[in-house]
Parts: sequence; structure tokens; C-alpha cells
Amino acid sequence: MSNLHASIQSAMIKEYRERAAELHRWVDALSQEQFWTNPFDYGNSVGHLVLHLTGNLRYYIGAQIAGTGYVRNRDLEFSDTAKHPKAEVVSRFDRTIDMVVATLQAQSATDWTLPYAGEGEPEAKDRFTIFFRCATHFYDHLGQIDYLSQQLRAR
Repeated sequence: MSNLHASIQSAMIKEYRERAAELHRWVDALSQEQFWTNPFDYGNSVGHLVLHLTGNLRYYIGAQIAGTGYVRNRDLEFSDTAKHPKAEVVSRFDRTIDMVVATLQAQSATDWTLPYAGEGEPEAKDRFTIFFRCATHFYDHLGQIDYLSQQLRAR
């Protein structure tokens, strides 16, 4: 295992695990009602953002690299009115992070440059890029979750 491969693998695993722990810090403090409440006239609820992050990772990494067979309905991630139990949604997210970590652990030194293609990600031409883009996407939405959680708990 090359040093670069080991560095990429461990840094990516650490990033996904730390961001998942951070998500829990903001989400666990919310009630079921707060989880699905959007405190603004625009944007999304925390629940919908967690559905979106889960769907994003399950598709781009799960279906496209791990071969899970997941079929994504991106629009439903933002429009689902079912208000599923928070514990169920968060558990699905946690299992998704476990899948991402297992997929990262399975990458060999040569896998990072294997060709990649996923709907809606034309810039991601290899596996390294999609893992990186998904991590930055996660981080972006985590900032929204942080802000929404603070606003909801301040009420």
C-alpha cells in the first residue's frame, strides 16, 4: 500500500466519520417535530437535508461504486411529506456512512483513478473525485443543518 493511498484512504474515512458525528451533534438535540420543521419560508427542514445527504451518498458511492443497486429519487428527498421517525431517518444515514467507510476501505491504490460516471456529476471522472465531491457536498449541507438546528432550538 503506497503512502499516498493510505493517506487518502485514512483522510477520507476520518472526514466522513467526523462529519457524521457533527451531524449527530446538531440533529440529536432536535425533537421529531423540530427535525421536520423549516423555520424559514425558504430552504429545507433538517429532516429533508438528512434524507438528501443519505440519498446522495447511497447513489454516488453506494450504487455507482459499491454496487448496492440503490435507485435514487432525488426530488422526494426534498418533498417527502411522510415525516418518517427521526430515529429511522438518522439510522438509515448512519448505515449509509458505514457503507461509505466500507467502500473506502475496499479501495486499492489503483482504484482511485478508475473511471467514474454518475448522473448529475459530469465533473467526477474518477473515484477519488466523487469521494471528494461527496465529502464537500456533505460539509456544505452540514453548515445548513447546524444553522437550522440552532434556529429551531432557540425558539
